[in-house]
Formats: sequence, C-alpha cells, structure tokens
Amino acid sequence: MSDVLFLILRRMRAPLIVLIALYAIAVFGLALTPGVRADGSREFMTLFHAFYVVSYTATTIGFGEIPNAFSDAQRMWMIVVIHLTVIGWTYTLGSIFTLVSDPTFRAAVARSMFAWRVRSTSEPFFILCGYGQSAALIARALDRLDYRVVVIELRAERAAQLVIADVASPIIALCADARFPDVLRDAGIERPQCAGLLALTSLDEVNQTIAIGAHTLRPNLQIIARTKSATVQTNLRALGGIQVVNPFDTFATNLALDLDAPDVLRLEEWLTDSPDALCPNRLGIPSGPWVIVGYGRFGRAIGRVLDVRGIDWRAVDHQKIDMESASGHQIVVDDDTSRALGGVDVAHAAVVVAGTDNDATNLAITTLARRVNPKVYTIIRQNHVADAVLIHAASANMRFVQAEIMVHECLQLIKVPLLASFLRHVARDGAGVASHVIDTIQQTLGHGSPRVWTFLCDGLQPGMFAAFFQSDGKALLLAHLQRDPFDAAAPLACVPLMLARGNQETLLPDAQTPLQIGDRILFVGDERATRLQRRFSRDPLVIDYVRSGVQQPRTWLFRKLRRRSATSMTTE
Repeated sequence: MSDVLFLILRRMRAPLIVLIALYAIAVFGLALTPGVRADGSREFMTLFHAFYVVSYTATTIGFGEIPNAFSDAQRMWMIVVIHLTVIGWTYTLGSIFTLVSDPTFRAAVARSMFAWRVRSTSEPFFILCGYGQSAALIARALDRLDYRVVVIELRAERAAQLVIADVASPIIALCADARFPDVLRDAGIERPQCAGLLALTSLDEVNQTIAIGAHTLRPNLQIIARTKSATVQTNLRALGGIQVVNPFDTFATNLALDLDAPDVLRLEEWLTDSPDALCPNRLGIPSGPWVIVGYGRFGRAIGRVLDVRGIDWRAVDHQKIDMESASGHQIVVDDDTSRALGGVDVAHAAVVVAGTDNDATNLAITTLARRVNPKVYTIIRQNHVADAVLIHAASANMRFVQAEIMVHECLQLIKVPLLASFLRHVARDGAGVASHVIDTIQQTLGHGSPRVWTFLCDGLQPGMFAAFFQSDGKALLLAHLQRDPFDAAAPLACVPLMLARGNQETLLPDAQTPLQIGDRILFVGDERATRLQRRFSRDPLVIDYVRSGVQQPRTWLFRKLRRRSATSMTTE
C-alpha cells in the first residue's frame, strides 16, 4: 500500500496545495469582511463560522447566510469564493480522474490488493508462474485437490482469462514479471502456507531465472520448472532442490515404458491423473521400423529411446539436420512432405510420428501416411490448444499434448512425494506387479481415478500417541487404519500401496503388518476414506474403537458410570 500512497501524494500534491490555498484565502477573507447585525452594528465572523460557510458554498450545497444576513461586502466576497473554489475543485477532480485512469496507479493498486489477498489466505497454495495451456489444467487439478492457486502472468490478455477460470476457489492473480524477487515475495513465497512454485512460462530461460530466484528465497520449497532445453535442464539439476520436467523426454520415456512394460505406464498415468479419470488402456505400439517426421528436440528424444531398444527408425525434416545426432539412420531433408515420406519407405513402416511444430502439417502427414499404409500406427503432436479439434479429426492412435504431459508429471510430484518412489519400484519390478496393483485397486475401489495420500504414524499426534504408548501392549496393525472410525465393522474404501519404514519400502504390505512410530503408508482410495482416516491421528479413542469394536465414553461422567457398571458386574 506504500506505493499507492506515494503515487497519490505525488500526483495529487499540486491539486491539494491549490485547493487548500483557495480554502484558506476564502476562509480568512470571509472572516475579515465586516458584516451587519439587525441593529445596524458591525460584526465579524469567527474562523469556525467562516470555514463552515465556505465549506457548504464550495461544495454547492448552499444552506444560506448565517449567523445573520450577509452584508454586500460579504456577498461580493462569496461571489469570488464560489468562482475560485469551483475552479479549484474542477482542477482537483480532473487530477483525481487522471490518476485513477493512469496505468501505473492501477497497476500499483492491483499489486497491493494482490499482496493483501495472498496475506489473507490461510489455506495451502501453489504459485504458478505463467498461465498457458499447462498452467490452466494444473490450476484446475490443484483446485480439486483443495489447494488455492496464485498466478503470476506477464501478458495482460492471459491474466484477464483468470476471471472466468473454472475453479471452486477464485484464483489470486497478478499481471507481473515473476523473475523479480519482490513479485515472488508479494505472491507469498516466504509464507508457510505456500506449498510450492511451478515455473511454466513458454521460455526456458525465464523458467530458469524464476526457479533459481525462488530457490534462493526459500531453499526448502518444492519448485518445479518446465524446460525443453538440455542446457537449462542441466543447469537446474546441477543447482539441486529444483524438480525439472521436460515434456519431450517425458513422452519419450512413456513410449519406452509402453514398449517394455505397458501396465507400468497405465498405472502411472492413472494414479497421477486428475480425480475421477478412468484407468487408461494400453497403447499397443506395434513392433517394426519407425518414421519420425520433424527431427527437432521432440524427434531426437524419441530417436534416443528407439536407439536404446535397437528399433530401426528413419527421419524426415524440412531443414538441414545435424547428421551426427542421427548417425546410422536414414535422414531425408525435403520441403515436399509427400515426396519425403516416399523417400523413407513409409509403406513398410510400423509407426509414423508426425512431430513438427505446425499442427496443419502434422495432420497432413498423418493423412498421407495412412493413405500409403492404412495399417500404420500414428503418433501426432498437438502444438496449440486452438487446434485440438483439428488434431482430434486426425484420429491418430496417440497424441502428444504438452499440457497433458505436464499435468501428469506435476501432479505426480505434487500429490504425494511417496508416490514417485512407489512408481519407481513398480517400474523396476515390471509389468506383472503393475497389473496386480491395477487389478487390486479396481476390485476394491472401481475404475475411477482414486485419490492418493500418505498416512504418517506420528507419535506426537494425540491418536498415534495413544495407539503406541497407551495401548497396554496391543500392536497397531495396518488393518486398523482400513476400518471406518464410525463403524468398526465397515472397511474404508482404501488400499495400502506401500509401507515406508526408514530406508525400507514394501509394496502392497499385508494388512496384519504391525506398525511402528515413523512409518509412512501410501494409500489410494476415495475422498471419504481420505477424510475419515485423519481421525486416527487426531482422536485418541478411535484406534481403541476399531481394535475392540466397543465405543469408549468420551466424557468424565460416562467414563465413571462405565467403571461403576463394570465394578458392579464383577461383584455380582
């Protein structure tokens, strides 16, 4: 608010001085002008009466002549006062209107209101730097996960779209450059409610600057940066403490997973998808040679994956290519797409990747490839959200949409940190484990995308303290956390995916596993189970209830009556 006050005082200095000077001249002049009483004697107004008369006259209210009828001299002076004050107020009001419409002042007010709204937020929130396709989808997903969203967007037209964003809690937005530390401070990066920051602008260098600045301001904060540049990716990872997502490399990795263990990819996408999404089907990529049209960063990422697996591939591009990066592979450089596809023998290809940075070109490539080879498996790249209908019309077997990739990867990092470790174990153990996990979840919870959370056996929490230290030696079993705290006979809709104890991690732990202080259990389930399971940490009586099936009295009176009843029954 100091910037707003400074601008007001600076821009309104001259008008206020003029208005105050005019009032002072009018008041003192009226006080010094003689009046006439009813008996004909002279009188002079007090300063208070003079200020009162000038005030209602200058504001055009006009109560009349007080305390007595004015003399001609006083009326003449009031004529002068009326014209002077009208000119003064016109000048002042004009300056006010000019100030209010000034872009600098409006930006300062918006900045102050933005900072105030962030300070007033008591819920955990994420800061999104940049509001493009990816950020819009991530904002909606975070909103459904009960996080507030704070957005910093440099382009005013994009910032204006936030007013109509489809979210339950209004987005707190500011049109500014997130590279400046004071902007990040106003966005609440140093507040304890800030759960993380995502740098999602369209420029890798800008994301790098934002991520480094955020890491400097708050080293322990979760920071995720999007980049397509190998250099920026190396720089951020070398700095440490920053999670980097390269959508091209991620998509290529997903292709590798589908080629090696398709159920691992299905499980990863399902658990990291937005709530209520269905479990995806297998991609079903056929074996055989590939044709990559568009050998840029996207095509090179796919080529590296294919090289590791010994799959033959050929590339097409409209401009000269660095042949060293495609050593041992046929590369055709031609502006004529139809002629180029013939040069790489697309008729005998198993997969064609339409991966240029032009959506119309990608659609043409897909159409031409199917015309030559109707059975070819097609992968198409979508570059702009406005072309979604165009890309959908291509009916490709697989689409690469950068925004969707970013949502999956960011939610995997945000939702539950333990989830990333679980998915690494599943990927290492192979498709058999992934298929078993999918079947277990679907049999228990159905086919909708479940929520994932971590339950911590924190001995400092009242419920866990009672479970471990006031239980008369009774063990706390994993099965107890899967019971309904209001109906011990009913199970909660949740499945334990992994038990982490120190450095030891166990997939799909047995329900009869005794728990220890500090254990972390990765659960998957519905929203009700997520909410009810928190009672095991907060309520000391809940664990005893699910162990025994008997609800213990909560008040002193009922506990005393229960003990008296037990004593009388023992005596009898």
